[in-house]
Amino acid sequence: MTTIDADGRLRFGIFLAPFHPVGQNPTLALERDLQLVEHLDALGFDEAWFGEHHSAGYEIIASPEVFIAAAAQRTKQIRLGTGVSSLPYHHPFMLADRMVLLDHLTRGRVMLGVGPGALPSDAFMMGIDPAKQRDMMEESLQAILLLLAGETVSMETEWFKLVKARLQLLPYQRPFPEVAVAAQVSPAGPRAAGRFGCSLLSLGATTTGGFDVLASHWEVMEQRAAEFSTTVDRNNWRLVGPMHIADTKEQAIADVAFGLADWVDYFERVAALPLAPDTENFESLVDALNASGMAVIGTVDDAIAQIERLQSQSGGFGTYLLMGHEWADTAATRHSYELIARYVAPRFQGSAASLTRSRDWAAENRPEFIGSAVNAVMSAIQTHQEEKAQKSEAQEAAPRG
Repeated sequence: MTTIDADGRLRFGIFLAPFHPVGQNPTLALERDLQLVEHLDALGFDEAWFGEHHSAGYEIIASPEVFIAAAAQRTKQIRLGTGVSSLPYHHPFMLADRMVLLDHLTRGRVMLGVGPGALPSDAFMMGIDPAKQRDMMEESLQAILLLLAGETVSMETEWFKLVKARLQLLPYQRPFPEVAVAAQVSPAGPRAAGRFGCSLLSLGATTTGGFDVLASHWEVMEQRAAEFSTTVDRNNWRLVGPMHIADTKEQAIADVAFGLADWVDYFERVAALPLAPDTENFESLVDALNASGMAVIGTVDDAIAQIERLQSQSGGFGTYLLMGHEWADTAATRHSYELIARYVAPRFQGSAASLTRSRDWAAENRPEFIGSAVNAVMSAIQTHQEEKAQKSEAQEAAPRG
C-alpha cells in the first residue's frame, strides 16, 4: 500500500539530530547544517526536523527553536520542525509560547515534534528519573495542546503547575501547528499520539526492533484514537532512516569511509544503541548495515527498494525522513540528496511517470508521426515548386515592352 498526501506526493525530508564527531570546529559544523537545509530547500524537499540534546558531544543543537529561527531566514518553502523537543526538560507553558512565536516568524512553516528525551546523560544532569520521562511527556503534551488551542488551563502535576494559564498570542496556523510524537520501539509514542490525535514520528523505523513493530504501532494508534475519540491519519506518519547513495554502489561505499565508522561507534559506545555487529572491518560493516535493512549505502535503486519495503511493512505512511549523519564529506552528501530529489522522490510522487508515458507514446507511434511529417514536408515542397512554376509561366506569357 502506498500512502501519499492529497497532492499525490509521498513527502521527503531530513531528520537532523545532527551528528558531528568530536574534534572539529562546532561553529562550522552548525553553519554546515544550515547550508544543508538551504540546499534541501532549493532541491524541493518538504521538511527538516532538528534535535534537542545537551550532552555526549555529537548532537550539538541545544534549542531546535533557535535553530529553526535561523534556518527560516535562509529558506523559502521547506517546513521546519523540532525533532524533537524533550518535554520533561521544559515548562509546557514556556515551550508552547515559544512555538507560537516561531509559528508567526516562519509564517506557518513550523511543526512541533515532542518526545521524552533520548539521552540518559541529559536527564541525569537535570535530576530527572528516566522511569518518569514518558509519563512527564504525556502530561506536558496534554497541557501544550490545550494551550495551543487557546484554552485556559489550570493543571498541577509533580513537576509543573499552571494556574489559569492562557497564551496571549494565538498560533499563526489554525487551529495550531502540527504536533508529532516520537516513537522508537516502545509503544509509549503511539499511545500518546493516538490519545491526543497527533502525528507519529518513527525515529527507528529501519532498526530491527523499529521495523518489526511498524504495523503494530499503527494498530496502537488506531486503538487509542478510537478509545479517546480522536482522529489519526497515515499521511501524517513519518518514518526515519539513514541512506547514502551515489552513482554506483562502489562510489557510495568509498564515500562513507569518511565518517561511517565514527557514527556507528557513537551509537554503540555513547548512545548505547547498537546499530551493527562489532567489527573492525569496514567492508563487513557496510555489508551488515545494508543486509540488516538498517541503512542504505548504494544506489538510487537501493533507495527505492528500501522505501518500498517500508511501505509494505508499515501499511503506508506519508513522509520519509532521511537521517542526517555525515557519513560522507560535504560534496558527496549533497550529491546523495540531489539523487534522492532527482530520481527517488519522483518514483513515489508520480511526477516523472507522465513524461515516461509521453515519450513511450511518441516512440510507439513514431512511424505514423514521421510519415505524416514527411508527407507534410513533401507537400510543402511540391506546393512551392508548383507556385514557382506558375509564376515562371506567367512571366513568360506576359507581353514584353
